[in-house]
Amino acid sequence: MSTAAVDYARQNQQRFLSELKDLLRIPSVSTLPDHKDDVRRAADFVAAEMKRIGLEHVEVIKTEGHPLVYGDWLHAAGKPTALCYGHYDVQPPDPLDEWKSPPFDPTERNQNLYARGAVDDKGQMYMHLKALEALMKTGNGKLPLNVRLLIEGEEEVGGESIAAFVREHPDRLKSDFALVSDTEMFAPETPSLCVGLRGMCYTELEASGPMTDLHSGVYGGAAPNPFEALARIISKLKDESGKVLIPHFYDRVQKPTADELKAWDHLPLNEEHYRKTEVGSKVLTGEPGYSVLYRTWARPTLEVHGMPGGFTGHGAKTVIPARANAKVSMRLVPDQRPDEIWKLYNEFVQSIVPKGIEVKIKQWNVADPIVVSTDNKYIKASAQAMHDVFKKDTVYIRSGGSIPIVADFEKALKIPSVMMGFGLPDDNLHAPNEKFHIPNFYRGIESIIRFFQIVGGAA
Repeated sequence: MSTAAVDYARQNQQRFLSELKDLLRIPSVSTLPDHKDDVRRAADFVAAEMKRIGLEHVEVIKTEGHPLVYGDWLHAAGKPTALCYGHYDVQPPDPLDEWKSPPFDPTERNQNLYARGAVDDKGQMYMHLKALEALMKTGNGKLPLNVRLLIEGEEEVGGESIAAFVREHPDRLKSDFALVSDTEMFAPETPSLCVGLRGMCYTELEASGPMTDLHSGVYGGAAPNPFEALARIISKLKDESGKVLIPHFYDRVQKPTADELKAWDHLPLNEEHYRKTEVGSKVLTGEPGYSVLYRTWARPTLEVHGMPGGFTGHGAKTVIPARANAKVSMRLVPDQRPDEIWKLYNEFVQSIVPKGIEVKIKQWNVADPIVVSTDNKYIKASAQAMHDVFKKDTVYIRSGGSIPIVADFEKALKIPSVMMGFGLPDDNLHAPNEKFHIPNFYRGIESIIRFFQIVGGAA
């Protein structure tokens, strides 16, 4: 296997990191309207980089939400085509006072790069571009395989625009497999391929009672309280052990295979270390009879994320609110179906609404759960590539998170996804002090170079 591309990547590590920092300085927070122009700036940055490294047909594609960025290079006759996916949007940085350095001022500490989006997903998405640059610069402008890139700006708000684009343009995206780098390694120095994702059904409950906010002294004891109603509803959604109480919720839950469970048992997880350093709680909770990995990878869950409404300012205000909201999501596992779970959830919630209260339920986004077969040549090639770089056997893991586009690729394009992620469990995704371990950024680029070489027959 030629080492020229890897050598090029190593010689340009500092430049690659500097360019990534420029992208990280753009506060492309997709969920906040005030950052719409910043999201567009990030899209333009990615498109300009695609053009600079030699990709063709580069386009910033308008959508009803934030834009998509497309580019390709399709001159490797008879070779497979990879569809490289990533996202350039980021989560809000709040709470700001918990950051040790400003979230959009990328800062190096202890071989880590700290910034919002460093690992989720700007840093990992940028590995694809740098791997392609290294291959093109050392290959006389040619690649060992064909590539398409589709980078979105709405992953953190549901990814509706890219899902529609994939469904509507299967011919334009025709590929043999997708490469997704938006996951993590199981542990430091442990090359990992994610082969399973939980699905998602994210909802918001709005409870309404009186026609306006009321004085609790004058009306307390007679007027229905929407906050109390939501508390009662939520308390009936699952029991103290974590079991979801929605009827038929578990009917389609598929158990992991015996081989998977055996492999998980051999992964280097210290539950006490996990409790202290990752969760930071006094105890771990969840359904009894299942390991931590089983509970977080292969069991469905229901969580409450926030309850906005009423008076939350400083001091006291004795008010019975007219309305109150609760954001509730369910993580799903194969073979649960989001549309079916939504219906079961909706019916159950309406059946337990206290008297005097009306509840409306909004669905924010859904994603199918997915398990990718390890018995295909692209998964095997990626495992070999990571082994070549890390000098260790690659392990197969699942993730408790959701990447909706992976299911869309499978359903609309009929292609498997290779999820090569290089984040670490303590990278603080969606939290203050998000980071990307800089050696993993470099090794990720090298792994993708080798993966493309193996798939393209240049090994």
